[in-house]
Amino acid sequence: MKTTFPQKLARGAVYALLLIVFCGPFWGILATAFSKTTVQPGQLLLWPDQPTLDHFIYAWTEVKAWIYLFNSLLVVAIGTVLQTTVSALAAYALARKKFRGAAFISLAILSTMMLPDEVISIPLYLILHQKIPLLGVSIYNSYAALILPLVGWAFSVFLLTEFMKAVPRDLEDAARVDGANEIQIFLKVIVPLVKPALGTTTIFGFLMIWDQYLLPLIAVDDRSLYTIPVVLRSLRVDEIMQQNIFIAVTVIATVPCIVVYLLLQKQFNRGLMSGAVKG
Repeated sequence: MKTTFPQKLARGAVYALLLIVFCGPFWGILATAFSKTTVQPGQLLLWPDQPTLDHFIYAWTEVKAWIYLFNSLLVVAIGTVLQTTVSALAAYALARKKFRGAAFISLAILSTMMLPDEVISIPLYLILHQKIPLLGVSIYNSYAALILPLVGWAFSVFLLTEFMKAVPRDLEDAARVDGANEIQIFLKVIVPLVKPALGTTTIFGFLMIWDQYLLPLIAVDDRSLYTIPVVLRSLRVDEIMQQNIFIAVTVIATVPCIVVYLLLQKQFNRGLMSGAVKG
């Protein structure tokens, strides 16, 4: 059926409205960050007034946003790799192996998704302060305290488990007949077939670690180890700090998330489509 002009016009209006709703706020943030005119809290500009990079230069040199950006990138890089690796191994055991207590372990892992971070904040604080046997030191106030609590994530384990269950066992049996061991089966048979799910869990894991606010407050008290979300909060309540500088730091904090999504967009979309078809 041929589309009429009124239908095209209505469709264009809907697309324009969606574009304004989803891209309008981000454009306002960019316009305000690059504008020389000082704005009040909660105010955004629709167009940069006297475009300048002064706010970004101040945020980078005086606020030292590069230190907190480095901390966030280091934590999220190591944390995402460890989280994805541990989740994939755990999912492989739960999906492809039969052993007593598998259902209970799966239930225990899923139950952790029902607990808010505030519930485990005090036990986590006490654990981080515990001294490691033989070494006599704790990991509190270190990068390890920011990374290790994020290694296990139930969402990644659950998603990868469901994808791995869908892999035909004939492929695994054929590889075992050819002399492949468990590690080879995992790396050369299972992992390539669940790459879309790995891309999806990597993006969600990256965002989960990047947005962590409570954990850095519990794990460190040295400001030089703070991550971007903690600094953004401190700048937000700073009455002296200009709103334009705060927005400039916000833009800096947004860039890595956009880059990671663009790099893994193909795998992310495949993972969502595969999940939809599988469901």
